[in-house]
Amino acid sequence: MIGYLKGYIISKTKDSVILDVHDVGYEVFLSGFAVEKVDGDASFFVHTHVREQEISLYGFLTKEELDMFELLIGISGIGPKAALNILSIADVPTISTAIAHKDTSILTKVSGIGKKTAEKVILELSGKVIAPVDAAIGNAMTHSDAIDALRSLGYSVSEARNALGNVPKDIKDVGECVRLALKYLGK
Repeated sequence: MIGYLKGYIISKTKDSVILDVHDVGYEVFLSGFAVEKVDGDASFFVHTHVREQEISLYGFLTKEELDMFELLIGISGIGPKAALNILSIADVPTISTAIAHKDTSILTKVSGIGKKTAEKVILELSGKVIAPVDAAIGNAMTHSDAIDALRSLGYSVSEARNALGNVPKDIKDVGECVRLALKYLGK
């Protein structure tokens, strides 16, 4: 199985890249956040997904993302595409915090995941995922709502995450987070 790839990105789509590794092009499916973030030379931790008719490669910028992806696809009803979509909506610490606090709202923002499936994910992962101790990550819902607000204003997930990374961690009000993120984005 392929577990890691390093090469040069020669093509991008909204959910994948073609990675040239020593003159062989591998199509690697990525989260929307990762597609926007990578360009040129790139390296990915890879999950090789084998089915009867295909072999697919799913790439991640960090080992933590790969680990979360593999936990998610281990749940009945969550396939690789849905797991990748979850990782496009929020980062691993935010997902872990939501699971630890039994907050289904982040998971239900993913197309195709309803309240019952989100509850199932939380139930199955509650003992396997440890919420970050960092109090700044404690309010996962605020972060998720702020990303949604910025996306509705036309910003990509990557731009929203980067801008929110510059907002002081002690600010929990969604409106204030969005205002400061917009200030960072120059609007």
